[in-house]
Amino acid sequence: MFEDNEIEEIVDVEVCEVCTPKIPKKILMVVTSADHFDELHKTGVWFKEFAIPYKAFIKQGYQVTTASPKGGAAPIDPRSENLYEDIEWHDAKKALNDTIPINTVDFTDFDALVLPGGHGPILDLYKDENLGEIINDFDRRNKLIAAICHGPAGLLAAKKDGIPFVNGRRLTCFTNEEEAEAKMNNLVPFLLEDELKDAGAIFVKVSPGMVNIIEDDNLITGQNYQSSKSFADTIINYLERE
Repeated sequence: MFEDNEIEEIVDVEVCEVCTPKIPKKILMVVTSADHFDELHKTGVWFKEFAIPYKAFIKQGYQVTTASPKGGAAPIDPRSENLYEDIEWHDAKKALNDTIPINTVDFTDFDALVLPGGHGPILDLYKDENLGEIINDFDRRNKLIAAICHGPAGLLAAKKDGIPFVNGRRLTCFTNEEEAEAKMNNLVPFLLEDELKDAGAIFVKVSPGMVNIIEDDNLITGQNYQSSKSFADTIINYLERE
């Protein structure tokens, strides 16, 4: 037979285990504010690269905050939109329509930083000092940093003692071959694959259009929009292991 105090202790433990709420992970998604190369060529976020991870994070119960350099409505590359996805991912589009300025974010409160692509990041995020500060802080605290397609351009914003964050890191991005196939290689200000290599990254790629996810400690990168679902799954798996 249990003594009264032993029964109380068992009950207290069971109640504590049942009633203690699980603290949801907090994700900071940073997107571009750049909406054009020139008067004839529009750009922005590649919608699928934002919407698929966003939807997966919300389904997982995570809290997602969307930020951009300028705040407000983030531009969506018109080539990445279609009516079906607008309906299916209505909440994701709503989140892009109301981003907060990146310089107002309390980034110490988040578990992961996620950088979707579209060509916009090679026009603004690659040199955004606020983003560079966030990446350096996340890396110092060993928090997850993830980027897909042209999103890894944002990683170039981070340096420590003059050394690029990407130096010596295994990663991937939209490749030179994919840029040429998209007929964008003569329009972009630089080829992201080359820029990351020049910064010391260990670049890992597969054939154009194939799914490719590279995980290197607290850094996860995806090669292209075809990798969006695997990218989201890899981020969730990483966070659930913590």
